Amino acid sequence: MAKKQSTIWLCENCGNEFSVWAGKCPMCGEWNSLKELKFEGSKPNIGSSRKAIETSTLSDIKSENTSRLETGISELDRVLGGGVVPGSIILIGGEPGIGKSTLLLQVADRIGHTFYDSAEESINQIKLRADRLGITNSMLSLASESDIDAVLHETKKIEPKLLIIDSIQTVFTNDYDATPGSLVQVRECGMKLQQFAKSSGIPVIIIGHVTKEGNLAGPRILEHLVDTVLYLEGERFNDARILRGVKNRFGATNEVGIFKMAEEGMVEVKNPSELFLQERRNSPGSVVTVTLEGTRPILIEIQALVVPTHFGYPKRTSSGFDLNRLNLLAAVITKKTAFNLSNSDIYLNVIGGMKLNEPAVDLAVTAAIISSYKNKALPNKLCLFGEVGLLGEVRNVTRQKDREKEAKNLGYEITAKISDLSELVSLLVI
Repeated sequence: MAKKQSTIWLCENCGNEFSVWAGKCPMCGEWNSLKELKFEGSKPNIGSSRKAIETSTLSDIKSENTSRLETGISELDRVLGGGVVPGSIILIGGEPGIGKSTLLLQVADRIGHTFYDSAEESINQIKLRADRLGITNSMLSLASESDIDAVLHETKKIEPKLLIIDSIQTVFTNDYDATPGSLVQVRECGMKLQQFAKSSGIPVIIIGHVTKEGNLAGPRILEHLVDTVLYLEGERFNDARILRGVKNRFGATNEVGIFKMAEEGMVEVKNPSELFLQERRNSPGSVVTVTLEGTRPILIEIQALVVPTHFGYPKRTSSGFDLNRLNLLAAVITKKTAFNLSNSDIYLNVIGGMKLNEPAVDLAVTAAIISSYKNKALPNKLCLFGEVGLLGEVRNVTRQKDREKEAKNLGYEITAKISDLSELVSLLVI
Protein backbone atom coordinates (compact mmCIF):
# COMPACT_ATOMS: atom_id res chain seq x y z
CA MET A 1 0.00 0.00 0.00
CA ALA A 2 1.39 3.36 -1.04
CA LYS A 3 2.17 5.87 1.67
CA LYS A 4 -0.14 8.83 1.98
CA GLN A 5 1.40 12.07 0.74
CA SER A 6 1.09 15.05 3.07
CA THR A 7 1.73 18.73 2.47
CA ILE A 8 2.92 21.44 4.83
CA TRP A 9 3.93 25.05 4.25
CA LEU A 10 7.31 26.14 5.56
CA CYS A 11 8.35 29.77 6.05
CA GLU A 12 11.81 30.24 4.56
CA ASN A 13 12.36 33.30 6.76
CA CYS A 14 11.57 32.01 10.27
CA GLY A 15 11.31 28.24 9.64
CA ASN A 16 7.84 27.74 11.15
CA GLU A 17 5.44 25.20 9.62
CA PHE A 18 1.76 25.68 8.72
CA SER A 19 -0.95 23.39 7.42
CA VAL A 20 -2.39 25.94 4.96
CA TRP A 21 -0.85 28.58 2.72
CA ALA A 22 -1.00 32.27 3.54
CA GLY A 23 0.36 35.29 1.75
CA LYS A 24 1.86 36.59 4.98
CA CYS A 25 3.62 34.43 7.56
CA PRO A 26 1.56 34.59 10.80
CA MET A 27 4.72 34.26 12.92
CA CYS A 28 7.32 36.63 11.43
CA GLY A 29 5.07 38.79 9.21
CA GLU A 30 7.14 38.23 6.05
CA TRP A 31 5.20 38.32 2.77
CA ASN A 32 5.37 35.49 0.18
CA SER A 33 7.77 33.44 2.32
CA LEU A 34 5.70 30.22 2.69
CA LYS A 35 6.97 27.40 0.49
CA GLU A 36 5.15 24.14 -0.21
CA LEU A 37 6.76 20.96 1.14
CA LYS A 38 5.43 17.48 0.35
CA PHE A 39 6.48 14.30 2.14
CA GLU A 40 5.23 10.73 2.32
CA GLY A 41 3.96 9.16 5.52
CA SER A 42 3.61 10.92 8.82
CA LYS A 43 6.05 13.48 10.05
CA PRO A 44 8.50 12.10 12.66
CA ASN A 45 7.32 12.91 16.16
CA ILE A 46 10.61 14.25 17.45
CA GLY A 47 10.87 15.25 21.09
CA SER A 48 7.44 13.89 22.11
CA SER A 49 8.71 12.01 25.17
CA ARG A 50 8.54 13.94 28.39
CA LYS A 51 11.32 13.82 30.93
CA ALA A 52 12.20 15.67 34.07
CA ILE A 53 14.67 18.52 33.65
CA GLU A 54 17.17 19.92 36.10
CA THR A 55 17.26 23.63 36.83
CA SER A 56 19.99 25.73 38.42
CA THR A 57 20.07 29.22 39.81
CA LEU A 58 22.58 31.70 38.51
CA SER A 59 24.52 31.66 41.79
CA ASP A 60 24.88 27.86 41.66
CA ILE A 61 26.68 27.94 38.33
CA LYS A 62 30.44 28.29 38.58
CA SER A 63 32.20 30.55 36.10
CA GLU A 64 34.63 28.71 33.85
CA ASN A 65 37.48 30.31 31.94
CA THR A 66 37.15 28.22 28.79
CA SER A 67 40.18 28.53 26.55
CA ARG A 68 39.46 29.16 22.89
CA LEU A 69 40.79 26.97 20.10
CA GLU A 70 43.09 29.15 18.02
CA THR A 71 42.91 28.47 14.29
CA GLY A 72 46.47 29.57 13.57
CA ILE A 73 45.15 32.25 11.18
CA SER A 74 45.24 35.55 13.04
CA GLU A 75 42.81 37.34 10.71
CA LEU A 76 40.18 34.64 11.29
CA ASP A 77 40.84 34.60 15.04
CA ARG A 78 40.36 38.39 15.07
CA VAL A 79 36.88 38.06 13.55
CA LEU A 80 35.94 35.19 15.88
CA GLY A 81 36.99 37.20 18.93
CA GLY A 82 40.18 35.30 19.72
CA GLY A 83 39.50 31.80 18.40
CA VAL A 84 36.85 29.09 18.27
CA VAL A 85 34.85 28.57 21.46
CA PRO A 86 34.46 24.86 22.39
CA GLY A 87 30.95 23.62 21.65
CA SER A 88 30.16 26.55 19.36
CA ILE A 89 28.73 26.31 15.85
CA ILE A 90 29.92 28.70 13.15
CA LEU A 91 28.32 29.39 9.77
CA ILE A 92 30.46 30.77 6.91
CA GLY A 93 28.72 32.00 3.76
CA GLY A 94 29.92 33.40 0.49
CA GLU A 95 29.58 33.20 -3.27
CA PRO A 96 30.80 30.08 -5.12
CA GLY A 97 34.54 30.16 -5.78
CA ILE A 98 35.22 32.93 -3.27
CA GLY A 99 37.53 30.71 -1.15
CA LYS A 100 35.42 29.25 1.69
CA SER A 101 36.60 25.65 1.29
CA THR A 102 40.19 26.78 0.77
CA LEU A 103 40.19 28.82 3.97
CA LEU A 104 38.69 26.02 6.08
CA LEU A 105 41.08 23.44 4.67
CA GLN A 106 43.92 25.70 5.82
CA VAL A 107 42.24 25.96 9.24
CA ALA A 108 42.02 22.17 9.42
CA ASP A 109 45.73 21.91 8.64
CA ARG A 110 46.74 24.28 11.42
CA ILE A 111 44.44 22.97 14.17
CA GLY A 112 45.57 19.37 13.86
CA HIS A 113 43.05 16.61 14.60
CA THR A 114 40.12 17.74 12.43
CA PHE A 115 37.27 15.92 10.70
CA TYR A 116 36.48 17.50 7.31
CA ASP A 117 33.33 16.19 5.63
CA SER A 118 32.70 17.41 2.08
CA ALA A 119 29.50 16.11 0.50
CA GLU A 120 30.21 18.29 -2.55
CA GLU A 121 33.56 16.74 -3.47
CA SER A 122 35.21 13.35 -3.32
CA ILE A 123 38.15 12.78 -1.02
CA ASN A 124 40.41 12.59 -4.08
CA GLN A 125 39.34 16.09 -5.11
CA ILE A 126 40.03 17.35 -1.60
CA LYS A 127 43.45 15.68 -1.76
CA LEU A 128 44.24 17.57 -4.98
CA ARG A 129 43.42 20.89 -3.32
CA ALA A 130 45.42 19.94 -0.23
CA ASP A 131 48.46 19.15 -2.37
CA ARG A 132 48.14 22.50 -4.13
CA LEU A 133 47.98 24.28 -0.77
CA GLY A 134 50.89 22.31 0.65
CA ILE A 135 48.79 20.66 3.39
CA THR A 136 50.39 17.56 4.91
CA ASN A 137 48.49 17.22 8.19
CA SER A 138 48.42 13.49 9.04
CA MET A 139 45.73 14.11 11.70
CA LEU A 140 43.23 15.46 9.15
CA SER A 141 40.37 12.98 8.62
CA LEU A 142 38.45 13.31 5.35
CA ALA A 143 35.06 11.98 4.28
CA SER A 144 32.58 12.53 1.47
CA GLU A 145 29.33 11.64 3.21
CA SER A 146 25.88 13.21 2.80
CA ASP A 147 24.09 11.44 5.67
CA ILE A 148 24.43 13.79 8.61
CA ASP A 149 23.62 11.06 11.13
CA ALA A 150 26.48 8.91 9.81
CA VAL A 151 28.82 11.91 9.97
CA LEU A 152 27.93 12.65 13.60
CA HIS A 153 28.29 8.96 14.52
CA GLU A 154 31.80 8.90 13.05
CA THR A 155 32.66 12.19 14.76
CA LYS A 156 31.80 10.70 18.16
CA LYS A 157 34.14 7.79 17.44
CA ILE A 158 37.23 9.77 16.39
CA GLU A 159 36.63 12.77 18.72
CA PRO A 160 38.34 15.49 16.66
CA LYS A 161 39.13 19.00 17.86
CA LEU A 162 36.93 20.45 15.09
CA LEU A 163 34.20 19.27 12.70
CA ILE A 164 33.81 20.98 9.30
CA ILE A 165 30.71 20.44 7.13
CA ASP A 166 31.03 21.45 3.47
CA SER A 167 28.23 22.30 2.89
CA ILE A 168 24.93 22.39 4.80
CA GLN A 169 22.99 22.36 1.50
CA THR A 170 24.41 18.95 0.50
CA VAL A 171 23.75 16.91 3.65
CA PHE A 172 20.47 15.29 4.70
CA THR A 173 18.78 13.33 7.46
CA ASN A 174 16.64 10.24 6.88
CA ASP A 175 14.03 11.58 9.29
CA TYR A 176 12.47 13.46 6.37
CA ASP A 177 11.73 12.38 2.79
CA ALA A 178 13.06 15.59 1.29
CA THR A 179 15.99 16.26 -1.01
CA PRO A 180 19.25 17.75 0.32
CA GLY A 181 19.21 21.52 0.16
CA SER A 182 15.48 21.82 0.76
CA LEU A 183 14.25 24.11 3.49
CA VAL A 184 13.32 21.32 5.88
CA GLN A 185 16.61 19.43 5.38
CA VAL A 186 18.73 22.54 5.94
CA ARG A 187 16.79 23.35 9.09
CA GLU A 188 16.80 19.83 10.56
CA CYS A 189 20.46 19.17 9.77
CA GLY A 190 21.35 22.51 11.32
CA MET A 191 19.47 21.60 14.49
CA LYS A 192 21.22 18.21 14.70
CA LEU A 193 24.63 19.86 14.35
CA GLN A 194 23.75 22.45 16.96
CA GLN A 195 22.62 19.81 19.48
CA PHE A 196 25.74 17.76 18.79
CA ALA A 197 28.09 20.73 19.33
CA LYS A 198 26.45 21.71 22.63
CA SER A 199 26.36 18.16 24.00
CA SER A 200 29.86 17.04 22.91
CA GLY A 201 31.82 20.27 23.23
CA ILE A 202 33.27 19.76 19.73
CA PRO A 203 33.01 23.00 17.72
CA VAL A 204 31.39 22.79 14.29
CA ILE A 205 32.02 25.01 11.26
CA ILE A 206 29.41 24.92 8.50
CA ILE A 207 29.79 26.25 4.97
CA GLY A 208 26.60 27.76 3.54
CA HIS A 209 25.65 28.82 0.03
CA VAL A 210 24.22 32.27 -0.70
CA THR A 211 21.30 33.35 -2.85
CA LYS A 212 21.51 35.76 -5.78
CA GLU A 213 20.59 38.56 -3.34
CA GLY A 214 23.71 37.74 -1.32
CA ASN A 215 21.89 36.22 1.69
CA LEU A 216 22.55 32.78 3.11
CA ALA A 217 20.38 30.17 1.40
CA GLY A 218 17.84 28.23 3.44
CA PRO A 219 15.48 29.30 6.22
CA ARG A 220 16.51 32.23 8.37
CA ILE A 221 16.23 29.97 11.42
CA LEU A 222 19.60 28.49 10.40
CA GLU A 223 21.26 31.79 11.28
CA HIS A 224 19.41 31.82 14.61
CA LEU A 225 20.66 28.32 15.48
CA VAL A 226 24.36 29.07 15.09
CA ASP A 227 26.55 31.10 17.42
CA THR A 228 28.53 32.95 14.75
CA VAL A 229 27.73 33.99 11.18
CA LEU A 230 30.59 35.05 8.91
CA TYR A 231 30.53 36.25 5.30
CA LEU A 232 33.49 35.92 2.95
CA GLU A 233 33.24 38.76 0.46
CA GLY A 234 35.20 40.06 -2.50
CA GLU A 235 35.17 40.42 -6.24
CA ARG A 236 35.77 37.13 -8.05
CA PHE A 237 38.24 38.82 -10.40
CA ASN A 238 40.05 40.60 -7.57
CA ASP A 239 42.53 38.99 -5.17
CA ALA A 240 41.29 40.77 -2.04
CA ARG A 241 38.94 38.85 0.27
CA ILE A 242 37.13 40.26 3.31
CA LEU A 243 35.85 38.03 6.11
CA ARG A 244 33.09 39.93 7.88
CA GLY A 245 31.28 38.92 11.07
CA VAL A 246 27.55 39.71 11.18
CA LYS A 247 26.69 37.69 14.30
CA ASN A 248 28.91 36.54 17.15
CA ARG A 249 27.70 35.44 20.57
CA PHE A 250 31.26 35.29 21.88
CA GLY A 251 32.78 38.46 20.45
CA ALA A 252 32.27 41.72 18.59
CA THR A 253 30.42 41.81 15.28
CA ASN A 254 32.30 44.78 13.84
CA GLU A 255 35.60 43.03 13.11
CA VAL A 256 36.84 42.03 9.67
CA GLY A 257 39.69 39.90 8.41
CA ILE A 258 41.55 40.77 5.20
CA PHE A 259 42.98 38.07 2.95
CA LYS A 260 44.51 37.79 -0.49
CA MET A 261 43.80 34.83 -2.74
CA ALA A 262 47.06 33.35 -4.02
CA GLU A 263 48.38 30.07 -5.42
CA GLU A 264 49.18 28.86 -1.91
CA GLY A 265 45.64 29.64 -0.72
CA MET A 266 44.27 32.45 1.42
CA VAL A 267 47.13 34.66 2.56
CA GLU A 268 46.67 37.03 5.49
CA VAL A 269 47.13 40.72 4.77
CA LYS A 270 48.86 42.46 7.66
CA ASN A 271 48.62 45.94 6.13
CA PRO A 272 45.36 46.20 4.14
CA SER A 273 45.97 49.85 3.21
CA GLU A 274 49.02 48.97 1.11
CA LEU A 275 47.01 46.25 -0.66
CA PHE A 276 44.26 48.64 -1.72
CA LEU A 277 46.63 51.46 -2.72
CA GLN A 278 49.44 49.53 -4.42
CA GLU A 279 48.35 50.40 -7.99
CA ARG A 280 47.00 53.88 -7.38
CA ARG A 281 47.79 56.66 -9.88
CA ASN A 282 47.23 60.30 -9.02
CA SER A 283 44.69 61.32 -11.67
CA PRO A 284 41.55 63.48 -11.77
CA GLY A 285 38.73 61.69 -9.96
CA SER A 286 41.01 59.69 -7.64
CA VAL A 287 40.80 60.35 -3.89
CA VAL A 288 42.17 58.46 -0.87
CA THR A 289 40.03 58.15 2.25
CA VAL A 290 40.17 56.29 5.58
CA THR A 291 37.36 53.94 6.46
CA LEU A 292 36.83 51.86 9.58
CA GLU A 293 36.43 48.14 9.09
CA GLY A 294 35.71 46.88 12.58
CA THR A 295 38.26 48.53 14.85
CA ARG A 296 40.82 48.83 12.06
CA PRO A 297 41.32 52.00 9.97
CA ILE A 298 42.04 51.21 6.31
CA LEU A 299 43.05 53.55 3.49
CA ILE A 300 40.91 53.08 0.39
CA GLU A 301 40.99 54.68 -3.06
CA ILE A 302 37.74 56.06 -4.46
CA GLN A 303 37.46 56.78 -8.17
CA ALA A 304 34.82 58.92 -9.89
CA LEU A 305 34.15 59.57 -13.55
CA VAL A 306 31.90 62.47 -14.56
CA VAL A 307 30.94 62.79 -18.23
CA PRO A 308 28.20 64.74 -20.09
CA THR A 309 24.98 62.79 -20.40
CA HIS A 310 23.59 61.92 -23.82
CA PHE A 311 20.04 61.47 -22.56
CA GLY A 312 17.55 63.65 -20.77
CA TYR A 313 18.02 61.85 -17.48
CA PRO A 314 21.58 61.66 -16.03
CA LYS A 315 22.87 58.22 -15.12
CA ARG A 316 24.31 57.36 -11.71
CA THR A 317 26.26 54.12 -11.26
CA SER A 318 28.02 53.01 -8.10
CA SER A 319 30.15 50.00 -7.17
CA GLY A 320 30.90 49.52 -3.47
CA PHE A 321 28.98 52.63 -2.39
CA ASP A 322 25.28 53.20 -1.72
CA LEU A 323 23.59 54.55 -4.86
CA ASN A 324 21.03 56.59 -2.91
CA ARG A 325 23.85 58.24 -0.97
CA LEU A 326 25.60 59.03 -4.25
CA ASN A 327 22.46 60.73 -5.61
CA LEU A 328 22.18 62.72 -2.38
CA LEU A 329 25.79 63.94 -2.54
CA ALA A 330 25.38 64.86 -6.21
CA ALA A 331 22.35 66.97 -5.29
CA VAL A 332 24.27 68.70 -2.50
CA ILE A 333 27.14 69.52 -4.89
CA THR A 334 24.71 70.99 -7.43
CA LYS A 335 22.92 73.06 -4.77
CA LYS A 336 25.87 74.30 -2.72
CA THR A 337 28.58 74.78 -5.36
CA ALA A 338 28.85 76.29 -8.82
CA PHE A 339 29.05 72.85 -10.44
CA ASN A 340 25.80 71.77 -12.10
CA LEU A 341 25.69 67.96 -12.27
CA SER A 342 22.14 67.74 -13.61
CA ASN A 343 23.48 67.13 -17.13
CA SER A 344 26.32 64.79 -16.16
CA ASP A 345 26.58 61.03 -15.74
CA ILE A 346 28.44 59.95 -12.60
CA TYR A 347 30.26 56.63 -12.23
CA LEU A 348 31.74 55.79 -8.81
CA ASN A 349 33.96 52.86 -7.89
CA VAL A 350 35.56 51.73 -4.63
CA ILE A 351 38.85 50.00 -5.46
CA GLY A 352 39.53 46.48 -4.22
CA GLY A 353 35.95 45.22 -4.00
CA MET A 354 35.33 46.98 -0.68
CA LYS A 355 31.82 48.08 0.26
CA LEU A 356 31.72 51.39 2.13
CA ASN A 357 28.64 52.19 4.18
CA GLU A 358 29.79 54.74 6.73
CA PRO A 359 29.14 58.47 6.17
CA ALA A 360 32.79 59.28 6.92
CA VAL A 361 33.68 58.71 3.24
CA ASP A 362 31.22 61.39 2.03
CA LEU A 363 33.91 64.06 1.70
CA ALA A 364 36.15 61.80 -0.37
CA VAL A 365 33.28 60.84 -2.69
CA THR A 366 32.36 64.51 -3.11
CA ALA A 367 35.99 65.46 -3.81
CA ALA A 368 36.33 62.66 -6.38
CA ILE A 369 33.23 63.84 -8.23
CA ILE A 370 34.33 67.49 -8.31
CA SER A 371 37.90 66.49 -9.25
CA SER A 372 36.65 64.49 -12.24
CA TYR A 373 34.20 67.25 -13.21
CA LYS A 374 37.00 69.86 -13.18
CA ASN A 375 39.49 67.35 -14.66
CA LYS A 376 41.99 68.39 -12.00
CA ALA A 377 43.85 65.97 -9.73
CA LEU A 378 44.13 66.45 -5.99
CA PRO A 379 47.56 66.58 -4.31
CA ASN A 380 49.18 63.14 -4.50
CA LYS A 381 49.48 62.47 -0.75
CA LEU A 382 46.18 64.00 0.34
CA CYS A 383 43.71 61.98 2.40
CA LEU A 384 40.13 63.17 2.98
CA PHE A 385 37.35 61.99 5.25
CA GLY A 386 34.27 63.58 6.78
CA GLU A 387 30.48 63.45 6.70
CA VAL A 388 28.73 65.84 4.31
CA GLY A 389 25.35 67.20 5.41
CA LEU A 390 22.45 68.41 3.28
CA LEU A 391 23.46 72.01 3.93
CA GLY A 392 26.93 71.45 2.51
CA GLU A 393 28.65 71.34 5.90
CA VAL A 394 31.39 68.81 6.71
CA ARG A 395 31.04 67.13 10.08
CA ASN A 396 33.47 65.28 12.34
CA VAL A 397 33.50 61.48 12.29
CA THR A 398 34.14 58.82 14.89
CA ARG A 399 37.72 57.89 15.84
CA GLN A 400 39.17 60.79 13.90
CA LYS A 401 42.59 60.58 15.57
CA ASP A 402 42.95 56.88 14.69
CA ARG A 403 42.18 57.67 11.05
CA GLU A 404 44.72 60.47 10.98
CA LYS A 405 47.37 58.26 12.56
CA GLU A 406 46.88 55.49 9.97
CA ALA A 407 47.06 57.99 7.10
CA LYS A 408 50.24 59.60 8.43
CA ASN A 409 51.87 56.20 8.94
CA LEU A 410 51.57 55.61 5.19
CA GLY A 411 52.86 59.06 4.29
CA TYR A 412 49.53 60.79 3.60
CA GLU A 413 48.65 64.27 4.79
CA ILE A 414 45.40 65.35 6.41
CA THR A 415 44.26 68.82 5.36
CA ALA A 416 43.28 71.49 7.81
CA LYS A 417 39.70 71.34 8.98
CA ILE A 418 37.29 71.59 6.01
CA SER A 419 34.04 72.96 7.39
CA ASP A 420 31.98 73.10 4.18
CA LEU A 421 32.08 72.32 0.49
CA SER A 422 33.19 75.82 -0.48
CA GLU A 423 36.58 75.17 1.18
CA LEU A 424 36.85 71.89 -0.71
CA VAL A 425 36.12 73.70 -3.99
CA SER A 426 38.80 76.28 -3.27
CA LEU A 427 41.27 73.44 -2.66
CA LEU A 428 40.46 71.93 -6.05
CA VAL A 429 40.57 75.11 -8.13
CA ILE A 430 44.00 76.24 -6.93
